[in-house]
Amino acid sequence: MFKNYFKTAIRSLLRNKGYATLNILGLAIGMASTILIVLWVMNEITVDNNYEKSNRLYILNSRGELNGTLTAWNWTPEVLATTIKKSYPEVENVSRVSQTQNLIGLNEHKISASGYYVDSSFLNMFNFPISGDVDNSLNAANRIVLSSQLAIQLFGKEDPVGKVVKVNNYDPFIVSAVLDIQKVNTSFKFAYLLPMSYYEAKYGTDYGWANNSGQTYMTLKQGDNVDVFNAKIKDIEKSHTRHGAEPINNEIFAYPFSKFYLYGRNDNGNYVAGHVITVRMFSIIASLILLIACINFMNLSTARSEKRAKEVGVRKVVGASKATIILQFLLESIIISFVSFVIGLGIIVAVLPFFNSLIDKQLLIPFKSIYFWLINVAFIVFTGLLAGSYPAFFLSAFNPVKILKGAFRYSKNKISARSVLVIVQFTFAIILIISTIVIAGQMSHLQKRDQGYKQDALVYTNMIGDISRNYPLIRNALLASNAVTSVSKTMSPITTQYGDIMGWSWDGSTSEDKKIDFGTFGVDADLEKTFGLKILEGRSIDIYHFPSDSNAVLLNQTAVKTMRLKNPIGTLLRIDKQTWKVIGVVQNFIIKSPNEKIEPMMIQGPNTWFDCVHYRLNSTRSTEENLKVIATIFKKYNPSYPFEYTFVDTDYARKFEDIQRISKLTSLFSGLTIFISCLGLFGLAAYMAEARTKEIGVRKVLGASIGGIATLLSKDFLKLVVIALLLAVPIAWYAMHQWLIGYQYRINVPIWAFFLAGFLSIIIAILTVGILAIRAARANPTKSLRTE
Repeated sequence: MFKNYFKTAIRSLLRNKGYATLNILGLAIGMASTILIVLWVMNEITVDNNYEKSNRLYILNSRGELNGTLTAWNWTPEVLATTIKKSYPEVENVSRVSQTQNLIGLNEHKISASGYYVDSSFLNMFNFPISGDVDNSLNAANRIVLSSQLAIQLFGKEDPVGKVVKVNNYDPFIVSAVLDIQKVNTSFKFAYLLPMSYYEAKYGTDYGWANNSGQTYMTLKQGDNVDVFNAKIKDIEKSHTRHGAEPINNEIFAYPFSKFYLYGRNDNGNYVAGHVITVRMFSIIASLILLIACINFMNLSTARSEKRAKEVGVRKVVGASKATIILQFLLESIIISFVSFVIGLGIIVAVLPFFNSLIDKQLLIPFKSIYFWLINVAFIVFTGLLAGSYPAFFLSAFNPVKILKGAFRYSKNKISARSVLVIVQFTFAIILIISTIVIAGQMSHLQKRDQGYKQDALVYTNMIGDISRNYPLIRNALLASNAVTSVSKTMSPITTQYGDIMGWSWDGSTSEDKKIDFGTFGVDADLEKTFGLKILEGRSIDIYHFPSDSNAVLLNQTAVKTMRLKNPIGTLLRIDKQTWKVIGVVQNFIIKSPNEKIEPMMIQGPNTWFDCVHYRLNSTRSTEENLKVIATIFKKYNPSYPFEYTFVDTDYARKFEDIQRISKLTSLFSGLTIFISCLGLFGLAAYMAEARTKEIGVRKVLGASIGGIATLLSKDFLKLVVIALLLAVPIAWYAMHQWLIGYQYRINVPIWAFFLAGFLSIIIAILTVGILAIRAARANPTKSLRTE
């Protein structure tokens, strides 16, 4: 029986190649788009979920009031790790993680790369695929663990385990293991791991509970409850405050690491949102694209129903039941679904490299997974049943007597179901168009926000090797070279805030003012000249003309307002027995995210640590020529390290990568949705033209013009698009309003976006339907009236 059904279905498709092609094309694009999104979504929701101890693995966090707002952050005191390991028996393992940048060298082959300082228990908590001794890889200060990529760069195909590399040209380390982190879907990004014991031996262990300079991870023992544990450690910072010191009121709590990637954004001190919003949004888009493709199939199937009416009539007369006919049409749709899947899979293989570059991932199609094929078999059947259900029941309901007598006619009032389907299609398409416009508008809004400083021709180099020791010589050589116009030594790149400080006091301050969280930046001189920052009051820091500026401070506008200072110049600021003097006020500038409001900030003089050299290139010479001269100077005074530099505008542009990725993906899938919707609209237009063929012939005989007939056929579709627009507007407004909540610096959903989306939708509908309408209007009326 099924063999006959299969043969009949194949013959039907071959007899109607045009119809089959449109159906297969629409479903193939819809299925390919859906599978691509699902591959990405599955990758996102499994980040940090595949460790052996994922269900017991936690990241420790702080919660407290910062500048009047209860917030949470994943930086904790360094001393926290050893304290909870000693004091709480339910803690199985704990590891500190602190990012670092070093030069890793093998003989003359040297690579500057980022890595982590970690405790020896790290590899027992995070079971990366490893070649080497897991238990002893980091138990000595002279051990290093390399990623497989760095190992290949340094050693090629040679086994590196047991070999010696040098860190920063001085300290020899034995390669104890190699990790293949590419095989694990992890949020960690590192080229090597160094023992925390090495860091402590080199830089000391004078940790305090106010020093939130690293991250802490832990695993609980099997069966222990994290909520019970959180209740115990909640006030651990407060209980360890030194006698006589200002109490630390921050809470400590453990949060599941498996959820942190998706729910890393906090609201009122709780992690409730984050990347999961984007994942949900594209999950909905995937569902809508598949649904629209299926609706397109339904419309195209019912559009050719008159051609299949006699087939249904004959089958019923010779004894076929309604269930048999339904089964026949469903099998036909499943066959189309299968062919569409095969073509869609080919599309995925072809576009996957482009898609990976778009999302900055390395997604793979799991061809070798039996689950992949089982899921896709179910996907093919589901899509076939979803797409074929309405046509199957619609066609099987025809009255055979009316059909065979030639009395079967289509009523213009019986297109409501298909009209609803088109409305649903265009509602979703318009929602995506509006979403694309709003996302692009928000991205443009962020990019156009005034940074407060001049980024053009501004470059920085990290202070590694001998740069710090030879900085005075480097500075003088740079200024004398004519390659730069100014040089400034800073605490961090101007695009990154390395730290913040609480606990400051000044004359007239209150105990509540010690809760103000000040962002920190540091500079030696030429703040205005190098960065183009504006000094609004007082003067800038200049250690070379004013040696006392080593303890000078500049405040930004937000800090002055937050501190309620009417005359800030000369104000003495005190913290930990140190006194700093305010000598100027600088205009607000963006150092962290352009999405966030600008927080209070202090720019400190050289009595702090520095990590960066900024220099402004001489614009009268070519960039290439300037960099060549600068490279020569750095190589002269820092010969053991490669010269590396970063353009500030390029570094700043990286802050927009996430929203740019969302914008590109939304634009891509909006375009595909519109294309598939147009196929559906084309199908309904074909149905209408077919159903009204004789009416059109009569109107032409009576003198109707081509334009009048085309307008008659098109206006009904424009009504459907307008209805879809009215339905889409409130849904799109709500969805985009919720999405924009994640941005502190944001636009309002623009009214013009709705008008533009409506205009584009109407134009697309007119172009799609107009072709068919004009062709129908130009048809010879004698052919359509021949049977009358």
